[in-house]
Amino acid sequence: MLCANSIDRGRNLNILILAAGTRNKIVHYFKKTLNNIGSVVATDTSKLAPAIYDADKYYIVPPITEEGYIDKILEICKKEQISGVLSLIDPELSLLAANEEKFNELGVTIIGSPYDLCEMALDKMQMYEWLKTHGYNCAQSWMNKEEFYKAVDAGEVSYPVFVKPCRGSASISISKVYDKETMDILFAHEDDLMIQEFLDGQEIGADVYIDLISGEVVSIFTKEKIKMRAGETDKAVSFKDPVLFELIERFVIEAGYRGQIDIDIFNVDGKYCISEVNPRFGGGYPHAYESGCDHMKLILNNLRGIVNEKNIGAYEAGVYMMKYNELKIVKR
Repeated sequence: MLCANSIDRGRNLNILILAAGTRNKIVHYFKKTLNNIGSVVATDTSKLAPAIYDADKYYIVPPITEEGYIDKILEICKKEQISGVLSLIDPELSLLAANEEKFNELGVTIIGSPYDLCEMALDKMQMYEWLKTHGYNCAQSWMNKEEFYKAVDAGEVSYPVFVKPCRGSASISISKVYDKETMDILFAHEDDLMIQEFLDGQEIGADVYIDLISGEVVSIFTKEKIKMRAGETDKAVSFKDPVLFELIERFVIEAGYRGQIDIDIFNVDGKYCISEVNPRFGGGYPHAYESGCDHMKLILNNLRGIVNEKNIGAYEAGVYMMKYNELKIVKR
């Protein structure tokens, strides 16, 4: 929900990007879209985060787990007259949502989804249960390995499967498991693991913007993932399917997401299965932007009190994205 100050169209629109890290492109796009009507301020816990040097101003902040962290962010918002704030890491999304009232008191809009949806995005088992309950195709999942073994014996699932932390991101500690012996070893050495059916199909990424004022889905960009690296899309190609657009829109509206989200989907034998949701800019978002889906503009419109018009699929299919390394050089 937008705060009252957001409708002041004469006010400079200053954006605060938290945990900027290596997301230089996100900083670039906001600066380009702002076009001198506001500033981009970035934060990170390290001076070796390259994206902060592309912002108009940056702050080095403590870890989000440190006491007083949110007060530090509020101080920055007040000092820099911030209009909208967003984070690029999953654990911070819930923290922002939980403190929405404090930000609203300063006239700052959190560009993100409600607290319960941020938490559900972190808890993969909770996400699975929501998807299953609401009738969406998804990978079967188990927290109890004995229940999984029963499902194997009953022919409901077969190896290989994925074993991953129930709460995690960036594909950290994910194992592809081919037998019971390996499964037992993993469960003996780590708690809160979940088992997830292996979806043997084309992986798809969707970059979606849900209007902060109307709650309507106004932009969807979809891509087939060709190659992954460290949990992020390394190479991809854009495509369009009205059936997929309709599925994404129905899912997003039913769940209640807001702002920018990133959805992982699989096409298994012509059937779309929803896998995960990140209620933030995903690492592959630059593909959407460069193809014509300027979600920064949609955010700035909302911060000015303007409702965005629906424009789903407004991009060209067959556009390839290939990531490559760049350098940021800073003198001491």
